[in-house]
Amino acid sequence: MGSLETKKQIVAEMTEKFSGSQSVIITDYRGLNVAEVTELRKKLREAGVEFKVVKNTLLKIAAKNAGIEGVDEYFQGPTAVAFGLNDAVAPAQVLSKFAKDHKNLEIKGGVLEGKVIGLAEIKALADLPSREVLLAQVASVFQAPIAGLVNVLQGPIRKLGYALEEVRKLKEAQAS
Repeated sequence: MGSLETKKQIVAEMTEKFSGSQSVIITDYRGLNVAEVTELRKKLREAGVEFKVVKNTLLKIAAKNAGIEGVDEYFQGPTAVAFGLNDAVAPAQVLSKFAKDHKNLEIKGGVLEGKVIGLAEIKALADLPSREVLLAQVASVFQAPIAGLVNVLQGPIRKLGYALEEVRKLKEAQAS
């Protein structure tokens, strides 16, 4: 009976994670050694991503409970799931970068805001700049017109400064 209760708790937790995550990336970690998995977990944790290894049958039930259809095909073989709770891009970026260096990590597919996505979409997601970089780019777009306006307004003041300097030089030349 305890085993059934444990499974129910795991399904409830995974359902909550599927529902509350901006993105979910499903991987096959077969062939990674303990040190590599530890390194991967550390990188994911630093990026704010939760990484779980759960039985496929429990993941299927949790996905169905969360209203996600068409993801069952990815739950084959050893499966680990990365949940991007606060950042949709972070799991894809960390896992894609790690998979380039460690050929044994296979990205199977994922879920982005409740919609099932394939490997091509995950790679496109991984190529996006981080949230901080995007915010900086938006800020610079807003800042550019203001900086231009300041330069335009500074033009007459600079000209006046140059004219005053010329007048001062002329007065000094006349005085000597």
